[in-house]
Amino acid sequence: MSFQAYLDKIEEKTGLTPRALVEQAHAKGYADAKATVICDWLKSDYDLGRGHAMALVHVIKNGPTISDKHVGRSGPHGDKSNTLWLDGKATNPLQ
Repeated sequence: MSFQAYLDKIEEKTGLTPRALVEQAHAKGYADAKATVICDWLKSDYDLGRGHAMALVHVIKNGPTISDKHVGRSGPHGDKSNTLWLDGKATNPLQ
């Protein structure tokens, strides 16, 4: 699953865009929190599993930019851009 696909699935599961969840995390002071704390919050409040939560942890801590490692790669793990779309799957210009 691509990084963007994880974020899109998070939106489907929670009804919130990744940006909304990142904003919530920052409002709770989780920008510098350990991944476990953020994962526990996402599990408790949104029933997200570890894989989905860890994708969001990356965005909370590092912003929407990802490594070029998987960009342009074919197959299910390839992302189309090194910048993740956080404002909802329906408005993503790369979809």
